[in-house]
Amino acid sequence: MRGHSSQPAAAECLGAMRVVVILPEVSRTLNEYLLVPNLTTEDCTPDNVDLSAPVVRHPVGGTSPLRIAVPLVSAIMQAVSSPRLAIALAQTGGLSFIHQNQTVEAQAESVSAVKRHKAGFRHSDINTKPSATLGEVSRLLKAAERDVAVVTDDGSSGGLFIGLISTADFHPHRHDLNDTVESRMRPASGLVTAPPTISLSDANTLIWDHRLDLLPIVTADGHLASIVLRRDYELHKQFRNESIDGDKRFRVGAGINTRDYRDRIPALVEAGADVLCIDSSDGYSVWQQKTLLYAASEFNGAVPVGAGNVVDGRGFRYLADAGAAFVKVGIGGGSICITRDQKGIGRGQASALIDVVAERDRYADETGSYVPICCDGGLLADYHMAIALALGADFIMLGRYFARFDESPSNLVNLDGQMFKEYWGEGSQRARNVARYDQGETELPFEEGVDGYVPYAGSLYPNIARTVAKLRATMVSCGAVTLPDFHRDATLVQVSQQSYEQNGAEVRLRSGSGGSGQ
Repeated sequence: MRGHSSQPAAAECLGAMRVVVILPEVSRTLNEYLLVPNLTTEDCTPDNVDLSAPVVRHPVGGTSPLRIAVPLVSAIMQAVSSPRLAIALAQTGGLSFIHQNQTVEAQAESVSAVKRHKAGFRHSDINTKPSATLGEVSRLLKAAERDVAVVTDDGSSGGLFIGLISTADFHPHRHDLNDTVESRMRPASGLVTAPPTISLSDANTLIWDHRLDLLPIVTADGHLASIVLRRDYELHKQFRNESIDGDKRFRVGAGINTRDYRDRIPALVEAGADVLCIDSSDGYSVWQQKTLLYAASEFNGAVPVGAGNVVDGRGFRYLADAGAAFVKVGIGGGSICITRDQKGIGRGQASALIDVVAERDRYADETGSYVPICCDGGLLADYHMAIALALGADFIMLGRYFARFDESPSNLVNLDGQMFKEYWGEGSQRARNVARYDQGETELPFEEGVDGYVPYAGSLYPNIARTVAKLRATMVSCGAVTLPDFHRDATLVQVSQQSYEQNGAEVRLRSGSGGSGQ
C-alpha cells in the first residue's frame, strides 16, 4: 500500500540561477480515495477491534509511554479545547490540547483544572453563592441544562462547601425569585459528603445507598474538592478506557509556541501537562528546532513535545531529528484555514500523509525510533478519518468536529431557527494569535483563518461513540483489528469524478435518517 516518497532532491544551481522544483504529482485530498475491502475473518468483529494508538515516540517494537484508546485528539484552538471538553474527551479515551493563545497563568490553570480530576470525579462547573438570588440560580441551571448547583461561600469550584440547591428545592412560580439561595438550599450539615481519599467504587456505593444524584467531595478544612454524579456511573461503565495517568487523573495536553516557550513549558509541566505540542501552521523551521532542543536539555527528555505542521518527508525528518515526540501533518486543509488561499502554501492531505508516512517508516528503520504521525486537517466526514488512518496516520486532530459539541467553549446561537456553535480559526483576526502566525507585526496584517459557525451536534459522548462504531466497522471490512494491521494491509483506490457523481445522486431522506455524523 505504501507509496514511494515524492521527496525532491536538493535544488540544482546553474551559476546564479536556481531551478524551481516541481513535484511530479497531483496534490490529493482524503476525499479522493476509497478503501477496498479485504477478507473479513471470524476474528474480525467490532468487539475485537483495538483502536489504541501511540501518541509519543518509542523504540520500534516497544510500547509508547503515552497511548490513547481512541485515536482522536482535539485541536489547539480557543473555540475547541476547554477543560470541560478535555475531561469529556479523556473519559472517552481521547486527548485534548489546551490552547496557548492565552496567558501562561491562564493556560496552566486550565491544565490544572483537568488534572485535578480523577476518573469518575468531576470538577464542579455549576456553582453559586448563598447570597445569589433564586432567579440567578434558576437561569444558571437552565443555561447549563442541569438540575443541581453546588453552593460555596464565594461561588467558586474550590470554595467552602455550604450546601446544594436543585430544581426540586424551589419553583419559579411558587417562590419569590428575589429570595436568596440560602433560603431554599439544603445546608451542608444535613448532606452526605465524602473525603478526597475515597475510592470511586466507595463513592458510587454512597450514591446508591443514599439515593443521591450528586456526592460532594469535601476536604478536611471544608473546601469543595470535586463531585461525583450518579449519571456518570453508566458513563464510566460505558467508557472503560479513559485516558488516565498513574494516579488515575485525566491526561491532558497543551499547546506552546516558539516565542515564550522558556516561560510556558516549565509552567505547563508544573501544572501537570502530560504532553505538549508546538502550535504552528508551518513547522519546518529552525524556531521549532530550538524549542524542541530547549525542552530536551532543560527536562532531560522527560517532557514529550510534538511539533509541526509539515507536509513532506523533509519537514518530518527535520523535526524528528530535533527530538519531536510526534509530528503533525497538514497545511491549509482545515475547514477554517485559508493558508492556501492567502499564501499559496500547502498540500493535499492525502499526498502529505503518503509522503510523511514513507519518511516515518524509513526513519524508524534507520534509527530504531518510531515517531507517531498526527493527521491535522482535511477531515470533513467520519470516513475521512478511516482513510487517514489507513494511509498511516497514528492519530487524528480535529477542530470543527469537536467545536459542534456542548462541551466546547464557544457560544450556542440560533440562526434562522437552526442551532449553531461559533467557530473561528487561530489564524483569524478574532483569535489574534500573533504568537502562532508570525507575520513580523504585533497585529495580523492578513488572516490565515476565518470566523464562522458550525451546526450544533449535541453532546460529545454519543457522537464519539458513533464515530468509533464507524471506524470499527470500516476496519472489520478491511480485515484489520488493530491500527498497525490497518496501516500494513489497507488497500485504497482513487475515486473518479464519475464515482462522485454516482454517490451524489439526489434522494430525499426521511427525517432523522442518514448523515455523516458531522
